[in-house]
Amino acid sequence: MAALVLVIAVAVGVYGARAHWTRAWSTGGDTASDITVRPARVVPDSVRIKVEVVNATATRGLGRLATAWLRDKGFDVVSTTTAPEMDRRDSSIVLDRSGHPAWAAIAATAIGGARVERRPDSLRFLDLTVLVGRSWRPPSQALYP
Repeated sequence: MAALVLVIAVAVGVYGARAHWTRAWSTGGDTASDITVRPARVVPDSVRIKVEVVNATATRGLGRLATAWLRDKGFDVVSTTTAPEMDRRDSSIVLDRSGHPAWAAIAATAIGGARVERRPDSLRFLDLTVLVGRSWRPPSQALYP
């Protein structure tokens, strides 16, 4: 009997948590904790900003976390790589590759105040390159529950 009560309690808890996350995502997140888990989109729906994320640290997985964060913010992250050891950085930087300084500023704000530099890409495949430095901290809560 106790096992049946435990199973029912767990099922109700899982269903309630799932309903909470569904409501938070469908409404865009109305509370501070919902915004942390599912950040508000900062890129307009009609704009596609192609981004390359480079993990410029020795911390494994930091580039992947930054990729998930930027995608949730509305950026189209087309690749994630790791910088060679000699190119590691302490602070993050956003490189404007396509001559759109406003887009670079949006990305710099989204990543938490990175510096912006203009470095054109003659192929125009990418709009921005985000070099994630050691000072960048992922959100305190999980990106995906």
